[in-house]
Amino acid sequence: MKNTALITGASGGLGLEFAKIHASKGGDLVLIARSGDKLNQIKTELESQFGVDVHVIEMDLSKPNAAPEVYTETQNNGIKIDYLINNAGVGTFGFFNNLDWEKEEQMLNLNMITLTHLVKLYLPKMVEHKKGFILNVASTAAFQPAPLMSTYFASKAYVLHFTEALHNEVKSSGIRVSALCPPATATSFFINAEMGDSTLAKSKKMPTAKEVAEYGYKSMLKGKSVAVYGFGNRIMASLIGVVPRSLVVKTARKMMQ
Repeated sequence: MKNTALITGASGGLGLEFAKIHASKGGDLVLIARSGDKLNQIKTELESQFGVDVHVIEMDLSKPNAAPEVYTETQNNGIKIDYLINNAGVGTFGFFNNLDWEKEEQMLNLNMITLTHLVKLYLPKMVEHKKGFILNVASTAAFQPAPLMSTYFASKAYVLHFTEALHNEVKSSGIRVSALCPPATATSFFINAEMGDSTLAKSKKMPTAKEVAEYGYKSMLKGKSVAVYGFGNRIMASLIGVVPRSLVVKTARKMMQ
């Protein structure tokens, strides 16, 4: 029997790579993003190449009640979700005092509320069947605060902590829950966040979306609670707890400027 993966933010970047990986293993897909045209093109390509079924949902997941609408559509179409990959996420850049609240609220809704609500909706059936995989995409940003991206970094800290706690709660039920913490990755994230001139965005050592997605997917299958991409990033994450907090914040600000 085929396993079906629901993937948010699936029109490009990590989400698209996750879709390709799952389809290559013969798994069906539910792909969600705002761009219906891109999703339908991806649907055609993946169905043709891998012989899988792809269901497309065009939706802005930053809007209130987005998660229940997704759940209702999958229920109405008789689609059982075996893998939930919460990949969709955005960032805002600038001094918090100067940022538009509407954009901040949409980011927080997408990065935290919709992610959590989707887990809430799909987890019970996984527990009932004692099988399922959940991958929440956090970030190396989850390990420290950062001026100029204060709310984004905080939202990823939430994703990390929520996922770690959930991993502990449901592991005895046979559910594997993982948080993927990638570093800055070669995607359109920096363009969307309007931070292309930052030191971080100009890094020439970014991994590709494919590399990060492959690592994250494998980590999910292994049931790894926290998967930090890159040896150096794993060292950094472990050291942050022993470095003075003021120094961590100062260093993060330099990277953002």
